[in-house]
Amino acid sequence: MIEILSWLQEHWVEVSGTVTGLAYLYFSIRQSILTWPLGLLSSVLYVYVFFVSKFYADMGLQFYYVVISIYGWYAWLHGNGKNNHHGELKVSRTSFGLWIKLFVANLVLYVVIAYILINFTDSPVPYWDSFTTALSIVATWMLARKKIEHWLLWVIIDSVSLGLYIYKGLYATTFLFFVYTVMAVVGFVEWRKDLKNNR
Repeated sequence: MIEILSWLQEHWVEVSGTVTGLAYLYFSIRQSILTWPLGLLSSVLYVYVFFVSKFYADMGLQFYYVVISIYGWYAWLHGNGKNNHHGELKVSRTSFGLWIKLFVANLVLYVVIAYILINFTDSPVPYWDSFTTALSIVATWMLARKKIEHWLLWVIIDSVSLGLYIYKGLYATTFLFFVYTVMAVVGFVEWRKDLKNNR
């Protein structure tokens, strides 16, 4: 018991990030606006966690999450600016054209991030870190736009991330990403029900 308390005291920032991250996930599945302030708080905590662990791309990603949290907060409240001027944003599917744009954006992000990590940091896993970071940027934008397929991208991202965090000994974060992987599937199922109801 003393060892557990000692570990919690030593890793309180990571544990706090895990708790707020789980709350963020729960509220995103429920499509609650609380998703965004909780996501912002979790991101701030993980800036420190990833800096200490030398996951520099993931650390940089947390700064992006702060910005996208503000954008997502606004988008979920005010719609897409076209068909939903004054209403809440609804769940929708990703068009083929948008998939092409997202693929290109992901590829560019991956190359840029990998180049930076390889040449300017001591990251132990630059390619995998770049892969999860680039895809996370795309998936989080899709969440902000309520594109249902973002959940499928998170299954991939979270599964790879889980392996990376085991490798680095971030066990609270490993638990968080195991839950994320499972709940991404739950999120997809719940959002699909909502999509059918909207139609």
